[in-house]
Amino acid sequence: MATLVLTAVGTAIGGPLGGAVGAFLGQQVDQSLLGSGSREGPRLKELAVTTSSYGQPIGRHFGRMRVAGTVIWATELSETSSTQGGKGQPKTTTYSYSANFAVALSSTPIARVGRIWSDGNLLRGSGGDLKVGGSLRVYLGHGDAKADPLIAADKGAEAPAFRDCAYVVFEGLELADFGNRIPALTFEIFSVRDTEVSLADLVPEATLTSEESPLANTRGFADEGGALSNTLSAINRVFPLECTTTSGGLRLSSSTEIAETPIVLPEQLLQGDNQSSDGNHKSRANTIGEEPLALRYYDEQRDYQPGVQRAIGRRPAGRETLVDLPATMTAQGAKVLANDNANRSRWLHERIVWRVGQLDPEIGPGTVVRIPSTPGIWRVRTWEWYDLGIELGLERLTPGEASSTGADTGTPAPPSDLIVGVTQLDCFELPPLDTTNPSSELIFVAASSANSAWSGAALYREQEGALIPIGSTGLERAVLGELTTALAASSALFFEPNSSMDIQLAAEDLTLSATDTIGLAAGMNRLLVGSEVVQFTGAVALGSGRWRLEGLLRGRAGTEEFAQAEHPALTSIALIGPELTDLSTAGIQSTPSLSIAAIGRGDTEAVSASLRNFGLSRRPPTPVHPKLHWRDDGSIEVCWTRRVRGLWHWEYEGDAPLVEESERYLLGYGAVDTPSITFTTNEPAFALSASDLSGLTSTFGSGDLWVRQVGTFLNSNALFLAFLD
Repeated sequence: MATLVLTAVGTAIGGPLGGAVGAFLGQQVDQSLLGSGSREGPRLKELAVTTSSYGQPIGRHFGRMRVAGTVIWATELSETSSTQGGKGQPKTTTYSYSANFAVALSSTPIARVGRIWSDGNLLRGSGGDLKVGGSLRVYLGHGDAKADPLIAADKGAEAPAFRDCAYVVFEGLELADFGNRIPALTFEIFSVRDTEVSLADLVPEATLTSEESPLANTRGFADEGGALSNTLSAINRVFPLECTTTSGGLRLSSSTEIAETPIVLPEQLLQGDNQSSDGNHKSRANTIGEEPLALRYYDEQRDYQPGVQRAIGRRPAGRETLVDLPATMTAQGAKVLANDNANRSRWLHERIVWRVGQLDPEIGPGTVVRIPSTPGIWRVRTWEWYDLGIELGLERLTPGEASSTGADTGTPAPPSDLIVGVTQLDCFELPPLDTTNPSSELIFVAASSANSAWSGAALYREQEGALIPIGSTGLERAVLGELTTALAASSALFFEPNSSMDIQLAAEDLTLSATDTIGLAAGMNRLLVGSEVVQFTGAVALGSGRWRLEGLLRGRAGTEEFAQAEHPALTSIALIGPELTDLSTAGIQSTPSLSIAAIGRGDTEAVSASLRNFGLSRRPPTPVHPKLHWRDDGSIEVCWTRRVRGLWHWEYEGDAPLVEESERYLLGYGAVDTPSITFTTNEPAFALSASDLSGLTSTFGSGDLWVRQVGTFLNSNALFLAFLD
């Protein structure tokens, strides 16, 4: 008498792999005899993070997986200091840190690295862009890899190349977003064949009944090391395997692989002493309540987080059986496998003993057969030779696959994966506001980008081709854009409820909000249009980043002279708000040639902007309310009202306090830029006698009489007083 199988035979024929398979088969027998717990399979790693431990195995990964990896090389953190402040402001020194390190990902070659997560957020997007500063190099795990240049610079001639190990190297990774520490990292990796996993990948030493033997619905698999029997057991629990020994070694196959025309066994031999009246022994184990009703897996649709799919059917009393499989699947694929698994378990262990007088040479362990006049398809599990014939032990296969039903992966909340856009930059002076020191130069930088992935940029002053650091922008984008149609001129004397302007913002997700006249009085919704400050009450989104602003209050903060000319289409606009970067503390002086540069993570080269509106912050506002008085003796007297920088409300009816060093005015006759003659006065009034008038007109001809206020830093624009003829 001879009986097929287990560990001893496996080891003798198949070597160490055979021993592993034999142990795997032994575990199957143990489970059938002793029963199983409520949780089966290797535990999925929900909270796995990047570690660095000697002796820790580096897993084999197939298909597409999300892995934590192991730090295999690192240097000390690199510290960089930056000092800001000046011009009466306190100096502040800030420190930033970066890291250089390498992380091993897989002990098998990979095709590429996809996304990278750091502390649960995206560090590298699907487009290959890093969300923080630094660089990344990927080594795919081939045997001819050379040592990374950064590791070679650190280790010299002894630098390892980590051949046959897929790993990545981070150089200068900025750590400010991670509390100045190396974050917990996980990596999305893809093998050469990332659409499915097969037994050929997992057990290349075995002989397979089919060339590939794909594992249905499995798009990735993690073998974290340890005994091969553990890996095979995990697979077998969801994908039943057939392990047989042959003259050529071990043969693995899926129990679901069935020939199109199974062999039909011959009729039973005559009834023997140990047979039932129908010529065979038939039994079925009691498996009620043992069906694995739930499958736990890595859900590809939820960024590889563990998910659970439960089989359909009646729930038995007690605890359900949960099977863990370290494989990547979709929710729909896992649902199919859970249903199939439960369906197989309901038919498990229906067995029959069939005695024949002669055995077909094609029938061996694992062969699928049919029995005459008996329903179902059966698999040969054992055979034994008796003096009265050959007795086959058969096990019935599941009659058909379970029905597929809809599966819900839940509501994923993936982190934002936007490619960092290039920096859009504007630099300008603003008129002083009510609470601003009138002696300050109000130079602002407005920086923005096409999407919210942008998170600031370093700022520089351009000087003779060199970039001198002056700080950085904030993390929030400024609201920038341009006019899409021309904005007509305005007298800027009254609120214009029926006026509007159309603009295009720099990004579709930038928004504007409405207000009322009370909000206007409080200084809300201030927009710099060219050199004019405009306020608006209504903001209507037109789609694709286009807006219509309604209810305009023009020429604010002393910019009414710019409102009196039309603004053409494409005129730059910027919302005046906290997103602007104030350069007054950076020691920057306003000059007509001032140029500022910015470099963000999405910029391949510096982005430059020249200063607009030079002098707008420290130029006195143009005087107002000109009056001309002719006297009986032919002389004239002109007068006007001065204004003060930064005090726009004029809450008191008296004269506003003077903010210039002294009250002085410059009067001119003729062209403003090239006057024929000028006069000065310390009062907002000036008189010309009849002889002076006659001398002006006879010497210089007809012309304009105008006045400028003389400021501490600059003179105001000219106010027209009279035309003399």
